[in-house]
Amino acid sequence: MTIFLIFLFLLIIIMIYKNINSKKLNKNNLLKFKNKHLSKESNIKKIFLREDEKTTSNPNINISIEYYDNEEIIKRKSNIHRARLSKFKKSKLNDEMIYMDDDQRIYKYIDGNRLYL
Repeated sequence: MTIFLIFLFLLIIIMIYKNINSKKLNKNNLLKFKNKHLSKESNIKKIFLREDEKTTSNPNINISIEYYDNEEIIKRKSNIHRARLSKFKKSKLNDEMIYMDDDQRIYKYIDGNRLYL
């Protein structure tokens, strides 16, 4: 009988210990999640995502690819340009409106004439 009581007492202590540790773990996970979404980096990423979404939805907004842009930015801008060409059949890149015809050929207008690229 005493062995049973000792075993029961140890079991209760282990259960209390696990309960306390699980609360700490949940609290730590919640704090990590909160800090991740309140950080400056996440806010900056959200702003860039909104700007990309706005640029993607309007083909008349100019996308300027500059000399000093790094490779990642150039890829992002060119992907937005390609998406707008596919969706709207036109896109403004470096202050020039570029069009796509039904045969998937890309052109722009110069002096009223089509110049295929």
